Amino acid sequence: MGNFTSSLRPAFMMTLLFALLLGIAYPLVMVAIGQIAFPFQANGSLLRDGDKVIGSAILAQGFAADRYFHPRPSAASKGYDPTASAGSNLGPASQALHDRVAGDVKTMTTATPGRSVPADLVTTSASGLDPDISPEAARYQIPRVARARGLDEAQLRKLVETTTDHPLLGLLGEHRVNVLSLNRQLDRIGAKIGR
Repeated sequence: MGNFTSSLRPAFMMTLLFALLLGIAYPLVMVAIGQIAFPFQANGSLLRDGDKVIGSAILAQGFAADRYFHPRPSAASKGYDPTASAGSNLGPASQALHDRVAGDVKTMTTATPGRSVPADLVTTSASGLDPDISPEAARYQIPRVARARGLDEAQLRKLVETTTDHPLLGLLGEHRVNVLSLNRQLDRIGAKIGR
């Protein structure tokens, strides 16, 4: 019995040591590094107007009004619900997926006839909450937004170009436009011209 107890003690001490090291010390160090080096990202990439949080730069929001640029469709259960982030898991042979995409394409081509609809405006992302669209998808929406706001299309094209994020080091990632940031800039333009 004594031999069993003496061999159990080092196992218990190692378990306790690693629990303290990996369960408490390591997470606290990582949180501290995140708060010091990347406070914006570590706290959810929250965007504010004054003291009011209006959203996150890394989560899509639903914009349905014609006066705003629209994000990708959401696969999250109830619209753009961040607590229900998931893909739809509908495959290319799914009739439900085909019907939804066909309906979205028909709606968009009615509003902007004669132009092909960018794929990211009718397909969901893997998370269902991708905050970005392609520059082509943003440019596709310019005529609708310009009509709804009474703005010049050239002004909106310039706005899309200035809010386009480019690949890191010119290699990593794709050109993309954050819809929430773009719509915030759009509202600022509207405020400047008294809308």
